Amino acid sequence: MKIKLKLIIVATLFSNLILVAQKSNKKEDIKAIKAMCGCYEVKFNFAETFQKEKDSTYKASPVKKDYGLEWVELVEDASDKLVLQHLLIVGDDAIVKHWRQDWIYENTNFYQFFKDKTWKFEQLEAKQVKGQWTQKVYQVDDSPRYEGTASWVHVDGKHYWMNTTDAPLPRREHTIRKDYDVLERRNIHEITDYGWLHEQDNRKIARDDNGKDVEIAQEKGLDLYIKVEDSKCLAAQNYWKENKNMWKNVRDKWQTFFDMNQTIHLEKSVDNKPLFMHLFDLKGDTPKAETDKIIDSFVKR
Repeated sequence: MKIKLKLIIVATLFSNLILVAQKSNKKEDIKAIKAMCGCYEVKFNFAETFQKEKDSTYKASPVKKDYGLEWVELVEDASDKLVLQHLLIVGDDAIVKHWRQDWIYENTNFYQFFKDKTWKFEQLEAKQVKGQWTQKVYQVDDSPRYEGTASWVHVDGKHYWMNTTDAPLPRREHTIRKDYDVLERRNIHEITDYGWLHEQDNRKIARDDNGKDVEIAQEKGLDLYIKVEDSKCLAAQNYWKENKNMWKNVRDKWQTFFDMNQTIHLEKSVDNKPLFMHLFDLKGDTPKAETDKIIDSFVKR
């Protein structure tokens, strides 16, 4: 009996130590995610690296180098969910609502990109995502883009998160490339002493309707977010104050579809305009009924 009691005590102590370690790690995770908020000078760099098949007629995408000023707003701040909205500043004060990233702790529901504006619903078991954070990335119109789950790593003074998942073609490619329709992205987000970086090792894939993949080429991406004074992004901060209610309505509408846990198919355009153009034409005080109607028109039933 004494041995059994000792084993129970040891097991209880061990379980408690694990819980303490998990709570400590989660605090570090949240700190790392929030470190991506603020004002940044961003440098975007992409280059095609390897071509799968030898083909003299193949034309690789040109090296892409760009830069911009971007504000990252913390829109939601909960213990198990953090929402970061990116706002790109063009010129002196023109604002483009950019991509959004949601971070959800131990999430089990996923919308995985398949191809052709289609995202398939998948569900993992709780044990598969224990201690992990899902990064859900959305388009500029808050429609789905890609998502994946992994643990944040805090070791040797480094803080990073890495995951591989499928995504649609990036905006820099979808108008010039027709030979592939899926970008398999290995995303690395690392917090640095100058801000943070988003590193990518991507595979350009042609996928048929049965899910069979053919790799066309590979690509390297490196986006550097260099921290600057928040005052440089004042125009973006003001834009968000004026328009945040409308965009909340948009997010809320999309959530009604996500909560259905069903495959999502979207139209490419309605009235000869993509979704983002319909929404970008609206003002901050647009009624929810109007944004709901626009989004409904793009979701295939």
